Amino acid sequence: MDQKTNSAPQAAGASARRATRQVAIGKVRVGGEAPIVVQSMTNTDTADHIATAVQVAQLARAGSEMVRITVNNDESAKAVPKIREQLLKMNVDVPLIGDFHYNGHTLLADNPACAEVLDKYRINPGNVGKGAKRGTQFAQIVEMACRYDKPVRIGVNWGSLDQAVLARMMDDNARRAEPWDAGAVMREALVVSALESAAQAEDVGLTADRIILSCKVSSVQDLIATYRELSRRSEYPLHLGLTEAGMGSKGIVASTAALAVLLQEGIGDTIRISLTPEPNGSRAQEVVVAQEILQSMGLRAFTPMVTACPGCGRTTSTFFQELAQSVQSYVRDMMPTWRTQYDGVENLTLAVMGCVVNGPGESKHANIGISLPGTGETPAAPVFIDGEKAMTLRGDNIAEEFRGILDNYVATKYVRKAS
Repeated sequence: MDQKTNSAPQAAGASARRATRQVAIGKVRVGGEAPIVVQSMTNTDTADHIATAVQVAQLARAGSEMVRITVNNDESAKAVPKIREQLLKMNVDVPLIGDFHYNGHTLLADNPACAEVLDKYRINPGNVGKGAKRGTQFAQIVEMACRYDKPVRIGVNWGSLDQAVLARMMDDNARRAEPWDAGAVMREALVVSALESAAQAEDVGLTADRIILSCKVSSVQDLIATYRELSRRSEYPLHLGLTEAGMGSKGIVASTAALAVLLQEGIGDTIRISLTPEPNGSRAQEVVVAQEILQSMGLRAFTPMVTACPGCGRTTSTFFQELAQSVQSYVRDMMPTWRTQYDGVENLTLAVMGCVVNGPGESKHANIGISLPGTGETPAAPVFIDGEKAMTLRGDNIAEEFRGILDNYVATKYVRKAS
């Protein structure tokens, strides 16, 4: 395994690709030819097993395919089996990932039920231990993973980077005839920390098909450069995410800008969008954003996509905006039910257009489209189904009637799953 180079990490990736190895996490497969997986994380107190199970269920029902929970003290470790039990009562079967920092070796050893129930462990090599203790405590966690046949994500983060690795990289850099800039040294330290930790895990006995790597930063360009280099130098599945992405549009835009570049280059096997939720906002927003990134890029399909125009001076009424919002919310609300009943419904396309310029054309491209006239008068809105005009809706109940058309289309066009 090549862990050092003689030149600074490249700005553009060479030989970037999806991981060739595949890791099993519960029933979910990560890497190789498996679909890119959406992951999320709870923000409840894990010791409160009811609240945590409820949030895990919310995230899973929103489409999260794996959910990470903090395991930071003895109370939270003891709660993990109760969380699993509560989820089973709620008919929720989603892989649970334990997030360990500082004391994971102790918590796993003292709580074997927790170690057994979790589907994956996450270790941060930057805070697993200092000095001579680091190797021992890291090995203890890996030994627990081997004992219970669990995969491990070795998650490096530049906010808690192993200082011994960074100091070594800085010393190496000082001896170069042409030293790298500070950013290149930091990126190299992230990659080396991940690769050396993976090699150590394999030395302890963890097989390569049980290892996932990540190197998270909060800068878009640094994230892209780091993962290009990590992909070039390893075959482990990679977990992508812009750490501490931020709140609202800033977090969404930054995460999309970074991950879209990497995903387009074939880099990444799981993704997590680390949004700061609005006060009292839904944690599930990060799941929706992750899904929409993958679906917008044509990499996965999760829920029917609604095309809607932005509006202009021709759209003097807000009716099309209200209709688009209503349809999109309805689809999101119905998708958990549709997903269990119909095969392929996630590929359905919808269009809600505001005026006659592009409205009919866009509507014909969708499975179901509606084109509003673009003015404030009582709307007369033609509906197109699979490219053909099917009817014209008028009056005060257009939204309700359009939802009825959508329900009927789903029920008649998609194969009902066997119960």
